[in-house]
Amino acid sequence: MTVTTPTTTTMKAIIQEGYGTPGRVLTMQEVDRPPVGDEDVLVRVRATSVNTPDWIAVTGVPYILRLQSGLRRPKTAVRGTDVAGVVEAVGTKVTDFKPGDEVFGSAWADRSATSGTFAEFTVVPASQLVVKPANVTFEEAAASVMSGITALIAMRDVGKVATGSHILVNGASGGVGTLALQIAKALGAVVTGVSSTKNLEFVRSLGADHVIDYTKEDFTLGEPRYDIILDNVMNHPPSVTSRVLTPTGTLIPNSIGNSGGLLGGLMRMARAVMLGRGSANVQFVKCVVNREHLDALATLLESGQVKVSIDKTYPLSETADAVAHMLGHHARGKVAITV
Repeated sequence: MTVTTPTTTTMKAIIQEGYGTPGRVLTMQEVDRPPVGDEDVLVRVRATSVNTPDWIAVTGVPYILRLQSGLRRPKTAVRGTDVAGVVEAVGTKVTDFKPGDEVFGSAWADRSATSGTFAEFTVVPASQLVVKPANVTFEEAAASVMSGITALIAMRDVGKVATGSHILVNGASGGVGTLALQIAKALGAVVTGVSSTKNLEFVRSLGADHVIDYTKEDFTLGEPRYDIILDNVMNHPPSVTSRVLTPTGTLIPNSIGNSGGLLGGLMRMARAVMLGRGSANVQFVKCVVNREHLDALATLLESGQVKVSIDKTYPLSETADAVAHMLGHHARGKVAITV
């Protein structure tokens, strides 16, 4: 199969030209479409979503991460990794997709300077795409990828959740939290969700067996013990959170917060690492995008066992507002962008 030649060679994309507030450093520009490699797929983006790495890359905080991403501006100009859309063209070695297929997946591994998904087109390795379930919208599919795979790996593979496992999800109303809660329920767990007062009923509606209002109650001082704690907030020192684990329980830290500075919330992770070398079982989760994980996620979405909660959807032209919304750390579920 050969690459289909597009009728035009440019596209609109959101370009980041420095670090700072989203409204200052993100602008829509006309740029060249990214080249399609032999094992790549050119996707006409219908929807994407905002994830933690996006606002970190936009703000450049913690500052130490700029040593890797670029000192004055990021090495890649276009943010975004999650994608749902329609196949526009395929590389010479791609045999399982064709133009017109509706797909979703992640451009996370691509290294092109304009390969992000905050754009009209993006290039994605074929190995990081699957067919989108017909009963799932483009917005839902796009918003599920990074958060959903992170949640899947945390619950199924790292936490090894089984029937009767007692799980606590701190930050249960956020992107990863909403999906982890539902995946844990699908695996047979008893789930406690921690959220603010206004989100308690929302968390219950996702299937939580118990809810804790963090504005009124500190879960680290309670009597219940948990087999797995997925901590998407890390508003308590890891050593304190680990006290409410069962003797064989696992703490899964999953946040660096938005505390600014040279190291920011990375110090929280460092303390968790040290704790894991001593008195507690601390395991970390890494979002690995591959066909197996995407297929498992697609099955959960198609069956209705997991539903994607989208707090707000923005058009591509308002991507800066979408990133700012995510940066506020009060989104209920996911923030989506339509193209």
